[in-house]
Amino acid sequence: MSPPHPEHGVEDLCAAGTELYTRALREGHVPRVDAEEAPCLLDFGLLHPAVTDPDRLEPVDPAVALHRMLRIAEERVAEERRREARLAEIFEPLLRIDGGRTGADDSSMISVLSGIERIGQAIAQAVADGRSEILAVQPYISHNPSHTPAAMHAEALARDQEFLSRGGRIRTLYQHTLRHAPTIQARYERLRGDVEARTLDEVTERLIIVDRTVAFVPANKDRTLALEVRHPALVAFFVTAFDRLWRLATPMHPQAVQQPTLNGVTPRQRAIAALLVEGHTDAVIADRLGMNIRTARVHIAKLAATLGSESRAQLGYLIGRSGILGQEEAGE
Repeated sequence: MSPPHPEHGVEDLCAAGTELYTRALREGHVPRVDAEEAPCLLDFGLLHPAVTDPDRLEPVDPAVALHRMLRIAEERVAEERRREARLAEIFEPLLRIDGGRTGADDSSMISVLSGIERIGQAIAQAVADGRSEILAVQPYISHNPSHTPAAMHAEALARDQEFLSRGGRIRTLYQHTLRHAPTIQARYERLRGDVEARTLDEVTERLIIVDRTVAFVPANKDRTLALEVRHPALVAFFVTAFDRLWRLATPMHPQAVQQPTLNGVTPRQRAIAALLVEGHTDAVIADRLGMNIRTARVHIAKLAATLGSESRAQLGYLIGRSGILGQEEAGE
């Protein structure tokens, strides 16, 4: 049993139909049985039974067929235009009614942005429209030239300076490993205005909030997709999360505050110690604290030497016994 003939329009005439219609035009007719694999030719009126022999199909002249098809298409277009006119007539008085009491269209409050360039344009437009405040979380600086070329850094710096010059303020949270990054230092040496920066051992993924009305968050791991969020409840949630992280963070600019070393254990080592006692691997610790795994292991080795540990298991025990994590909380 042959498969059913696929449905299609005359503008998408199938290969079997095209071949049979071409043959019919050249030979003047084809047997009806040959049209079983291309019934569309009869449906579209391109073939019709001969008057003298119903088992023989004759072709309609292509010019006649084309004229008929175009007339049908024109009638469809005319009908659609009449339908549009009727819809406009019905909705015209309704559009004059104040729609302030209608429900919000939530779908327009969250948009997906695709591509680094498109994301950058959307953020730049939001900042250009902004007037009062930018809140940002920058967990790391990408070393991938395709993500953050020098021109992009320069554009971002100019954009932020223009915002500050309009009287806005900028608050940025960085991961603590970026505290002495040359790019960060150069940025704050050049910016003028109400701008502050703080650092935390662990921060969220990238977040930018403008005027507490629109937020941008990444939508995939390599940050080539982003969400533009304008839903008031979600933006308020992001602002609250930022404010709480900000209060926990250590000032970096305009006046840097150095975290104290307790009993020979540095702030970085205390952060690592907290993750060690939770049972995390070196790779997870490095990722969460924004450092490479080799640097993490160097810090772990120094911490072990300071506490006199000879094994990983003993290190966890000595961290708990030392009280360094409790001292950190007391210092806060």
